[in-house]
Amino acid sequence: MKQELRLFFTALQFYTRLPAPAWVGYNPDDMNKATRYLPLIGWIVGSISSIFLMLGIYCINISTGVILSMISTILLTGAFHEDGFADACDGFGGGWTKEKILEIMKDSRVGTYAVVGLILLLGLKFSLLNALTEIKQNQFPVLILLLINAHTLSRFMAVTMIFSHSYVRFTHDSKAKPVAEVGSKNTLWIAAIFALVPLTGLILLLNQPWLIVSLPILYLIKMMLARYFTKWIGGYTGDCLGTTQQVCEIGFYLFTAVLCKFI
Repeated sequence: MKQELRLFFTALQFYTRLPAPAWVGYNPDDMNKATRYLPLIGWIVGSISSIFLMLGIYCINISTGVILSMISTILLTGAFHEDGFADACDGFGGGWTKEKILEIMKDSRVGTYAVVGLILLLGLKFSLLNALTEIKQNQFPVLILLLINAHTLSRFMAVTMIFSHSYVRFTHDSKAKPVAEVGSKNTLWIAAIFALVPLTGLILLLNQPWLIVSLPILYLIKMMLARYFTKWIGGYTGDCLGTTQQVCEIGFYLFTAVLCKFI
């Protein structure tokens, strides 16, 4: 039990800015196992973002609630996944060889592709969340579960990439290298359980079995991204995992917005 708590707090301190107990420390050998709790981190991030969404809607209006929700996730995670998305935009946008792409992604400076990519990403996220909130503004439990599922399922897709594709940046300064060490399949199954529980709750709450289709759709998005990454650099990096999370989160919002409007 203590070992599992250690793994959870390891995930918490690596993927968020939330504090962890001092006794947890840092052990690279725990990093891959800790990914089993990455979808659970999605529960936390989604829950907190939904609180700010509700506060914004109640106190001011829907648009303010959506922006507050987005700000809360960025502050909570330290823009961890958005940073990966931005680096990937710069790398794959500006590089034409594996070596150049990896070099650009490692550069801390932000280029045009990253700026444009983040503007489009955050703009689309705002638009989709705004649309979903307008459709379900009187159904707060549904909105809460929608946000939790978006953050949980998108993180689960990033976990599946660790097990389905190869990591390519094996340098001493790679932050994601310990995460990418493929471990026991139990880690994947535990992550799957944490991903499926909130989705099941949302399906039952909405009485909408079509929501189960979001799983293969998100997995298809992940596989398309992985295929693109593999074509250019032979696998994935930590920035690619962040990109996968962000794109799959958008994909879930898009799918559910269409589903809620037309079905």
